[in-house]
Amino acid sequence: MMRWGLIPYFAKGVPPSYSTINATIENMDRGAAWRGPWSRAQRCIMPATGFYEWHLGGDGKKNPHLIKLADQEIFGFAALWDRSRTDTGTVIESCAIITMPGNDFMRQIHNTGAHPFRMPALLTKADREPWLTGNVAEAKAALKPYLQEYMVAYQVSTRVNSPRNNDAALIEPVDTKIAKDPRQMPLIQ
Repeated sequence: MMRWGLIPYFAKGVPPSYSTINATIENMDRGAAWRGPWSRAQRCIMPATGFYEWHLGGDGKKNPHLIKLADQEIFGFAALWDRSRTDTGTVIESCAIITMPGNDFMRQIHNTGAHPFRMPALLTKADREPWLTGNVAEAKAALKPYLQEYMVAYQVSTRVNSPRNNDAALIEPVDTKIAKDPRQMPLIQ
């Protein structure tokens, strides 16, 4: 188990004042928090069954969408990890997912926030091993936009906006008429 939000080894166990939950592919080899884990091949995979992104509709409202993969029920985000030791000797292991420019599918959904039109680096089954154990070139080659024909999305309740809510209804479509086959679900509602 690791803390999501990377605490670099040099931070002495103190989380940085800036967000470290995402490392951008463009800066992972030179950003202060990322270059150490990248150069030391401290790569990991964060498992998931889906993730949320928000879409700014024509009505000015931000609507959450659940994104899943049709070809992998459980998939992995490419991530970097690091170990930091506090002044008292406590060791904190933490991680950050890699983000990249979005494919056309994700650009339709993720059109809001400080960094719109991006997506997490989702690993195919074939790219898991090169990401974890490959050399730098092999690891970088594993980071590519996921094939959009294997991605599905549907709008979910705005209840996902609060961490107080934690139940199975958070992954249910808001439109109860949506087909059971997620590949037939409308992308943007």
